[in-house]
Amino acid sequence: MKKEESCSEVYTRQIICYYRDHHFTTELMQWLAKVFYTREFQTEVSQSLACGPMFSANATTILRRMLVERRISSFQAENQRKKEKLDKTLKGLCVTGRLKEAVGLLWRSGLQVEPDTYAVMLQECKQRKGYTKGKRIHAQMVVVGFAPNEYLKVKLLILYALSGDLQTAGILFRCLQCRDLIPWNAMISGYVQKGLEQDGLYIYYDMRQNRIVPDQYTFASVFRACSALASLEHGMKAHAVMIKCHIKPNIIVDSALVDMYFKCSSLSDGHKLFDQLSTRNVVTWTSLMSGYGYHGKVSEVLKCFDKMKEEGCRPNPVTFLVVLTACNHGGLVDKGWEHFNSMKRDYGIEPEGQHYAAMVDTLGRSGRLQEAYEFVMKSPCKEHAPVWGSLLGACRIHGNVKLLELAATKFLELDPTNGGNYVVFANGYASCGFLDAASKVRRRMENAGVKKDPGYSQIELQGEVHRFMKDDTSHRFSGKIYKKVHEMTSFFMDANYNPDDLDAIDASCHV
Repeated sequence: MKKEESCSEVYTRQIICYYRDHHFTTELMQWLAKVFYTREFQTEVSQSLACGPMFSANATTILRRMLVERRISSFQAENQRKKEKLDKTLKGLCVTGRLKEAVGLLWRSGLQVEPDTYAVMLQECKQRKGYTKGKRIHAQMVVVGFAPNEYLKVKLLILYALSGDLQTAGILFRCLQCRDLIPWNAMISGYVQKGLEQDGLYIYYDMRQNRIVPDQYTFASVFRACSALASLEHGMKAHAVMIKCHIKPNIIVDSALVDMYFKCSSLSDGHKLFDQLSTRNVVTWTSLMSGYGYHGKVSEVLKCFDKMKEEGCRPNPVTFLVVLTACNHGGLVDKGWEHFNSMKRDYGIEPEGQHYAAMVDTLGRSGRLQEAYEFVMKSPCKEHAPVWGSLLGACRIHGNVKLLELAATKFLELDPTNGGNYVVFANGYASCGFLDAASKVRRRMENAGVKKDPGYSQIELQGEVHRFMKDDTSHRFSGKIYKKVHEMTSFFMDANYNPDDLDAIDASCHV
């Protein structure tokens, strides 16, 4: 029979065992803290050891925490390796032109990548005009909680401005802490490309008030805006600022400046500026010819074209389009054929859809409708909508209903969403006396939900461009304007004025 232990013996044995376990655990914890964890964790272990026997009560908790932190550290290290590998892969895909694969991989990964990787991808989207892919990259940033820095915000702003999404571009612009020249240029260019030239000029003047010095890209956009608005005053002011800023000669700016003066009806200034250019190439020559063609100066266009060739400057497809359009306006069918055939024969330039459309229009307006139709059917661009549009317009002028219906059917088949096509078709029927058929075309247009963009006229007075649309009453002086129009209409009616007489006089001036 086992001898019963006294109370003092039991107490002594428990104390000895307790301290033995405590000593072992203490050494284990100290070793783990030294090997795996931070100074803060080592301090916590040391403080627990100072508690003596009380440390054993915390041992399990601390060990569990160590295991959890170890797993977290391992997970973070694995994610970092994945992220580094993803960065390299995405950049490699972009360099080799596989942008679509790069965007898909980015989304599937669900990871944030380095800012420079996002920058490479956005730059690739810009160069390849992959604006939708750029928006997907931005969406991925939002999903994974990545906050773009100032540099990436500018990249995104440029992308949205180029895509025509000026609302989002404006939001990004206002979020920038430091607005230097690049985002200002992007906003100005975006508005001008979207056809909102007046807003583009407002931003330009706002930029000037913020004391940002413009560069050649700023002025290229501003001159294009002034050309579209026919605003000579704004254009001359911008030209003066460009001279003060000592902008170096640049083909893009020079051609835009020449075009601006011509579009603003200052032909002599435009040609004088062209003569002063230090270097003249096909771009500036084409701007000069386009300016003369814009004002119907057919002979000047052809003279400039001959002089350009004499100086050894080879024309490009745009140059030939300007020349063919001039021949069209001047009714020079044989001259048009000569230049059209010269494209491939003398310069190796393959005519495109617009060149064929210009020739069809030239033939059609001269009354050679059957020849124009046969030319379309033999051309490689018979599936090009503008070619049929040219034939349709010519048929309307000469009242050829049979060809009108054929051309209109093909035209609407190739471009069913263009409201202008329906209007030309309906007007063609109306001009031939088929009013019921014209009404059916208009009803067809309404049923298809197609609307024609309204036309407008504009005029510049004292530096302000005033734009007017049909039945427009938004102008602040609309009441006075309509009153004056009614007075003028009454005056012309009392004088037995016939608008067709003016058309006849105008037509004779081009012969």
